[in-house]
Amino acid sequence: MNFITKSFQELTITELYQILQLRSEVFVVEQDCVYQDLDFKDQKALHILGFKNNKIVAYTRVFKAGDYFENASIGRVVVAASERKFGYGFHLMKASIKAIEDHFNTTKITISAQVYLTKFYNSLGFNKIGEEYLEDGIPHIRMDKN
Repeated sequence: MNFITKSFQELTITELYQILQLRSEVFVVEQDCVYQDLDFKDQKALHILGFKNNKIVAYTRVFKAGDYFENASIGRVVVAASERKFGYGFHLMKASIKAIEDHFNTTKITISAQVYLTKFYNSLGFNKIGEEYLEDGIPHIRMDKN
């Protein structure tokens, strides 16, 4: 898996289309969640693209402090269903954390994690903050990494 970090302006039309297709495939279809994915936040984010055979199969977007949460943040964490068995989610998150450290010069990161992934995010140094809440009908928990 090859990871590349790009600003919104650096994305090619093909990359943007693949990102939106992957997010829709997982968040809307697989998770059966009707929500507005296109939220005008992509323009502020850095995009972490995970390529396999020239196709984006893993993706996150990261924000500097204040653009989403008070800390830098990682969101829209997604790996294609056919690729999950290879552990790419862990490598994707490591690449996202490194991008925040390199581009935003901070190690303080907040995520809004789906509750069932709490142990996965714990393994990356994130800790639960507060109570569970519903986001787009799915149980989430705030998690911070310092």
